[in-house]
Amino acid sequence: MNQVPTAQDTKVTVVGLGPMGRAMAAAYLDAGYEVTVWNRSTGKDADLVARGARRAASIAEAVAASGLTVLSLIDVDAMYTTLGGTDLGGRTLANLSSDVPEKARKAAQWAEARGAAYLTGGVNVPPDGIGQEGSSVFVSGPEEVYEEHRAALDVLAATDYRGADPGYAQLYYQLNMILFWTAYTGWYQALAVAQANGLTAADILPYAGYTADSMRGFYTGGAPRIDADDHAGTHERLAMCAASVEHVLHTAADSGVDTGILAAHAELYRRGVAAGFGADSSSRLIQLLAAKEGAA
Repeated sequence: MNQVPTAQDTKVTVVGLGPMGRAMAAAYLDAGYEVTVWNRSTGKDADLVARGARRAASIAEAVAASGLTVLSLIDVDAMYTTLGGTDLGGRTLANLSSDVPEKARKAAQWAEARGAAYLTGGVNVPPDGIGQEGSSVFVSGPEEVYEEHRAALDVLAATDYRGADPGYAQLYYQLNMILFWTAYTGWYQALAVAQANGLTAADILPYAGYTADSMRGFYTGGAPRIDADDHAGTHERLAMCAASVEHVLHTAADSGVDTGILAAHAELYRRGVAAGFGADSSSRLIQLLAAKEGAA
């Protein structure tokens, strides 16, 4: 992943030195960049400074030090309080902080009104994946700005450009997070049931891994039919799926564990059957989950 930057592109500023920001600054140092760092609270930059990073005395000094400032903050709102009245004219901000698409769009407008170019990023790996092969980051914003700073952003993770809309990087990122968090919560739910029945995480790990791997087949097989609005129950029927979900719910209840998540899940399938979709594919549930007419 490490790349040798050209002479004119060797400077970068990293603002926000939580675990992710420190990993980003370290990756730039590894790649030979001249790195300036700044964090609101002190002490988090000691290792980076010892390795050659420059500690800015103020946020204004940090932004002025480089054409590209990479932001790794808790959310988009933190950008406003961090940068405040800082002169951003002629600079590029690459905000790799997690947030929602609409906030990313407003942040781009805010930055551009202050003379800065703005890119949004959604990082698809934890801090220990930064700078490693196989890591990726969604990026969106003006294509010419992306191309200008692509090499620098590729140091952190392989960039996947999602278009000019500054909200799209966050949209793609949050779509991945929907899949991630629901699956992770499902893992915890399964563990609660397993432990209630005398099993350990190690006992069920091989089977959990098999199930996780098998999901790719469901995604790739179902996507073309869903895009074609084909919900025929040829491969599986919603009524059959609903019965299986009920079995899952009752297994958890019989084990004495919390069933709130599974009960909500089962209710969705019941609604699908009640709506007359029992003989169709379970993909009909998308219709129930779709945005209601007139909803924001």
